[in-house]
Order: sequence, then C-alpha cells, then structure tokens
Amino acid sequence: MDVLPAVITLFLVMDPLGNVPLFLSILKSVAPERRQKVILREIGIAYIVVILFLLMGNAFLQFLGLRQEAVSIAGGIVLFLIAIRMIFPVEGGWTDQSPQGEPFVVPLAIPLVAGPSTLATVLLLQQTVPDSSTVQMAIIVTIACAASGVVLLSSTLLYRALGERGLIAMERLMGMLLVMVAVQMLMNGIATFMRHNAT
Repeated sequence: MDVLPAVITLFLVMDPLGNVPLFLSILKSVAPERRQKVILREIGIAYIVVILFLLMGNAFLQFLGLRQEAVSIAGGIVLFLIAIRMIFPVEGGWTDQSPQGEPFVVPLAIPLVAGPSTLATVLLLQQTVPDSSTVQMAIIVTIACAASGVVLLSSTLLYRALGERGLIAMERLMGMLLVMVAVQMLMNGIATFMRHNAT
C-alpha cells in the first residue's frame, strides 16, 4: 500500500491551514503560555478518537454489508463535497459558538481536527486502499495527525508569515488537490462496479 498518498489525502481533509485562524480565534482568551499545551492536548484527544474509530469502523461496515465499490463511490462524493467547502467556505463557524475560556475537546479536538470528514475519510481509506491493514492505517493516521499538529502548533508564526489572505489561498489550493483525489476515488469505484457487473 502507498502510505504517502493516503497520508496526503487525510492531511488535506484535516485542513490544518484552514483551521489556523479558527484555532487562533478560539484560543485568544487563553493565556499565551498555555496555548501550546492546549493545542497539544487537543491534538492528542483527536488522535485517540480517530484511532478508536479506525479500530471499530471496519466492523461497522462489515455489519452493514457494504461492498468496496459502494464505499469508494460514496467516498469520492463525500471528499468532493469536503473539497468544495474548502474552496467555497460557508459563512460563520465555530468561533461564534465556542464558549469563553480554555477549550476542552469541543471545538478544537472535535470537530475541527477529528470531525466527521476526518472520520469518514479514515473509514473510506481503510476500505478502498488495496492491501491496507489496521497497522498501516494507524501509521497513516499518526503521520497525518502529527503533520497537522505541527501546522497548528505553528499557527501564530504561519498567520504572521502568510497573513489571512495567504492562508485562504493555501486552503483553496488544498481544496483543489482534494477535488482531484475525490474524482479519482469516484472513478475507481465506478470502474470496479463495472468490472463486477461485466463478469
């Protein structure tokens, strides 16, 4: 199994660059010396949630009796919708709804890092990537979470270096890349479906 493409896909879905302004806004009421610790804690919680979902998600799909091509086609559609929201973001967000003070679990760990999109992508990668195993998927999740963590821990520096417009441009680029991944996943699912029906 190619680990790097799966890591990149999961990293794009986690969208750490897009989360930088949200993290900064939510953490503005937290003491500066506490922010790095809070980010590390929330990333750790998100990582545990994703790993637990990885361990249980495959059994859930087997229970539902879903075929691989169905998961691949659905995954392509889901990833495409995620990419569209990255390219054309919805107004408003978690900054308007988050409580004051130091955040815990919500909204930083869940849903900004380990949200429905991330969990669904882990499930889809586990089903659609050939010869994938739980250990390999755990490695993919670990690398993607670590890379996202590095970006989020550097959020202040990134915001100063790129500015809001630079971060928006980077997020749009990540969205475009994710569109291509989504289309490829959709095409793979349709091709598998056609082969099964032809035999």
